[in-house]
Amino acid sequence: MTRVAAIDCGTNSIRLLVADVDPATGHLTELDRRMRIVRLGQGVDRTGRLAPEALERTFAACREYAAAIKELGAERIRFVATSASRDAENSDTFVRGVLDILGVEPEVVSGDQEARLSFDGATKELVGSDHLDKPYLVVDIGGGSTEFVVGDDEVRAARSVDIGCVRMTERHLVREGAVVDPPTPDRIAAIRADIDAALDLAEETVPIAEAATLVGLAGTVTTLAAIALGLREYDSEAIHHSRISLEQVREITGRLLASTHEQRARIPAMHPGRVDVITSGALVLLAVMERSGAAEVVVSEHDILDGIAWSAA
Repeated sequence: MTRVAAIDCGTNSIRLLVADVDPATGHLTELDRRMRIVRLGQGVDRTGRLAPEALERTFAACREYAAAIKELGAERIRFVATSASRDAENSDTFVRGVLDILGVEPEVVSGDQEARLSFDGATKELVGSDHLDKPYLVVDIGGGSTEFVVGDDEVRAARSVDIGCVRMTERHLVREGAVVDPPTPDRIAAIRADIDAALDLAEETVPIAEAATLVGLAGTVTTLAAIALGLREYDSEAIHHSRISLEQVREITGRLLASTHEQRARIPAMHPGRVDVITSGALVLLAVMERSGAAEVVVSEHDILDGIAWSAA
C-alpha cells in the first residue's frame, strides 16, 4: 500500500484525495476527500489571464490541502491542473504559487491526458462488472472543457473539447457582470450551437454513438443525479452508480432553464458555487445523451481525482 495525495485543479473547483492505494490488487482506501469551489477560470475565456482574486482563492485552498496532506503523511503528491491553467497567459504565476505552498509543481496536462485519467478513475472498479455493457463512454463535464473517452478495459479513443459549464456560462449568459436569469431562447440556442459544434469535433476522434454504457463524471452530473433522486442533502453514496434516464435529464434541464438564481439556490443538494453554471452543464449532458443515443447515464463519484491517485501510486 502506498499513501498518496491527488489534487485536481480545474476551472471551477480544486479537489483533494488522500488514499492508500494497492496497485497489485486494484484497491483504493479513501482517507480524505474534499472540494472547494475557487473558480480559477474566472474570466479566462474573455481575458486569457488568471484573475488575481481567483489565484488567491486557489492558493488559500492549497494551503488548507497542504496541512491535510502533512497530517495524514502522504508519501507522494501529484497535482494536476486542467483547462483554465492551460489557457491562461500568466499560468507561470499559478505554477510558482503552487510550488511554494505544496512543494510540488502542478502538471498542466493536455486534454487527452486529462481524459485518460478520468477514464481510469471512473472505470477501474467497473472492470469485471457483469451488469454494465462495454464499451464505456466516459464523459467528464468540467468548468472549462469536457472530456470524452471510449474504452473497454483500456482507452480506445479520447478527445477534450472546450464546452465546460463555466466557459459556456461566461460566453453566453453573462452580461455586464451578471448572469442573464433565466436565459432567453436566443442565448440557449447559442449554447446549444457551441455544444453541437464541439460534439462534431469530438466525434472526429471518439465513436460516441458506438458506446454501450454512458458514464458521467463531475459536479454537473452528480448534482443532476441528486436532483433526480430527490435528495434533501448531497449524499455521495446514494449518487455513486445511480442511473438517471434521458427523460429525467431533459425534464430537470427544462426546469433549470426556466428558473432564477434564487430558485436554483434553494435546491437542497445544490452547491452554492454551481448555482450560476449548472444550467450550461445540464445542456452539455443533455446534448451528449441525445447525440450518443444513451437512454441513461451511470453516475460516478470516482473520476479524474481517483485516476490521479492511481497514477501517483
